[in-house]
This record gives sequence, C-alpha cells and structure tokens, in this order.
Amino acid sequence: MELDEKHMLYDWNTLGADVKPLRRRVEFDDETLRDGLQNPSVVDPHIEDKKRILHLMNDLGIQAADIGLPGAGPRAVEDVIALAQEIVDAKLAIRPNCAARTHKNDITPILEISSKVGIPIEACTFLGSSPIRQYVENWDIDRMLRLTEEAVDFAVKGGLPVMMVTEDTTRAHPEDLRRIYTTAINFGAKRICLADTVGHVTPYGVKHLMRFIKEMLREIGAQDVRVDWHGHRDRGLAIINSLVAIEEGADRIHGTAFGIGERCGNAPTGEAGRVLPVRLPGVLSAHCPQLHDRGPGRLPDRDRSARGGHHQGGEEGTRMAGRSGLLRRARQPGGPRPGDRNRAHERRIERDLLAHQARS
Repeated sequence: MELDEKHMLYDWNTLGADVKPLRRRVEFDDETLRDGLQNPSVVDPHIEDKKRILHLMNDLGIQAADIGLPGAGPRAVEDVIALAQEIVDAKLAIRPNCAARTHKNDITPILEISSKVGIPIEACTFLGSSPIRQYVENWDIDRMLRLTEEAVDFAVKGGLPVMMVTEDTTRAHPEDLRRIYTTAINFGAKRICLADTVGHVTPYGVKHLMRFIKEMLREIGAQDVRVDWHGHRDRGLAIINSLVAIEEGADRIHGTAFGIGERCGNAPTGEAGRVLPVRLPGVLSAHCPQLHDRGPGRLPDRDRSARGGHHQGGEEGTRMAGRSGLLRRARQPGGPRPGDRNRAHERRIERDLLAHQARS
C-alpha cells in the first residue's frame, strides 16, 4: 500500500457535501497594532518594533492591517504616518486601514495622512449599534443614521475607501442594522463589518446573522459590497465563529497575533491558520499562500510562546514568535511591567474582599 496521507489517515473532517474547496477570495485583516494593543498585558511597542511587526504581517501574506486610530492624538498620528510611509518605502503588498469614530475629527487625520503619504487608507468608521449601546450613549436611531451619513459622506468625498463597522452587531436589532448599513452603502461605503464586540455570539447566531446580511445586500442591490467578520473570544468561540462566517459568505476575517486584545482577546490569526485548511480546504493555499506554504501545523502554541517558552519550530513559528516578542518588549527602566496594573488591581480587590469578610 502506498504510504501517503490519504491511506495513512481517515479524516472525518472532510465528510459531507457542505465541505468543499472555497471558490471565492477570502482575506485576513490583522488588528494587532490597534485592537490588539488594548490587551492589558502587552506594551505599546516602539515605532521601529511596529514596523517590524508590519513586515512580518506582510511576509505571512496577510492582505490588510489596521495601523491605528489617528484620531486618538498626536502620538497615534505620528505612528500611523510612519507605518503608512513604511508600506510605501518598502513596497509592501499589505493594505492599510485605520479605525475612526463616526466623526469628522477622527476621519480628517486619515485624509491628511493618506494625502501626505500618497496611498489609499481605508477608513473603518465604527458606531455602536445594539440597544444597550444606544441606551448608554443616549442615542436614538435617527441620530445614529445622521452620524453614519455624515461620516461616510465626508470620508468618501475626501477620496477614502470606507468600511462601515457596527459595534456589538451580534446584539443589535435587525432593522437597526438594515438602516445603518443601507445608509452607509447609499453614501459610498464599499465594505461593511459585523463585529462580535463582546464575544457574545455562537456559531448558530453567526449563521443567522450572516444570512440576514447577505439577503439584505441582495434586496438593496448591493451584492458587490464586501462583508468583514470581527470576532472576540470571551466565550472561546472566535475561531469557529470566523469559520462559520466564511462559510456563510464573509469576504474577510479579522484577527490578531496570538489573539491579543481587550478582555479575553480577539480571534487569533495563527490558530485560524491551523484550522482553516481543515474545515475549508484550499482557503489558505489560494488566498494566503505564504501562510499555507510554511505549514499551519508549525505555528507556535499561543500560551507557551506568549510566556517565552518552547514552541514548535520552522520559519513560520519564528515569525509568529517574533511578533510576540516585539509586543512584550522590555519596558523603560524603572517603569511598570506589562500586567502590573492588573495584578495590583487584583490584589486590591482581594484585600477589600478579605476586609469585608472580616467585618462580617
């Protein structure tokens, strides 16, 4: 008997009419340098380290990267300019995008940086969409639609490609989503993003949400509008949710190195690289060939590599570990270690609980 993989292994993962090679293009958008840096246990790297991370993303074949939120202030503007300029100077293939609230003050810096550096930068304009977000912000749907219209119109007229992001999409009412996305598309948005902002949704919910969105796009004649999926892993479902989103028609999925991000983190790009070829044969080899060729099985284990321990080898492992090391780079002498604030906070909570129990 010939000793090839087909004869040595019986793969239950490939059974069923619903498992077949993907025939359309699926991309990755790396959020490490923006959403990922909200993780409390990583440092905001020096700009040279950020450039190195950007090169690693490009070497992995990742198609797009969020390079910051320049509306946050002068330091953010400086870093975004430097990263965008690095893409131009090094002739990187990766495409930049920037986060922005639905306000001209956040969009204007992106317009200025794009003009200064001379490359398109996608504006990812985001707006809370769920009832709880509307309650906290004291917004009604009319105000949300007005914010959407003004922001998208301003960005598009300035020459920026726009992706409309609804925060907390997975807990939003269908009719609100329909009205927000329709408004954004009518004013020129070419991409929309469904965000599982607090890691709430299950694969079952992803399937229903994606089918609702695809039908909505069909109804308004906007089938050419691209759909992104942005997942978090508060319930440990970020990878499977991303897979289901792709199966249901998502054009691009978001992730970060080792799944870093606020709270429990974002969908981990490396683990997606392990799983995608199993569930969706051909997705990496066709659309992210560098990541596929270096072998998804050689990606390092997140927990071990994040602690600086041993991890699986290979060029791919080295690249992914390099991103981890850059994000954990030593702090300034005498400064706090990453995570010190969290540990101090935990100690204060524990002390307060003990004091309360003693009084009781």
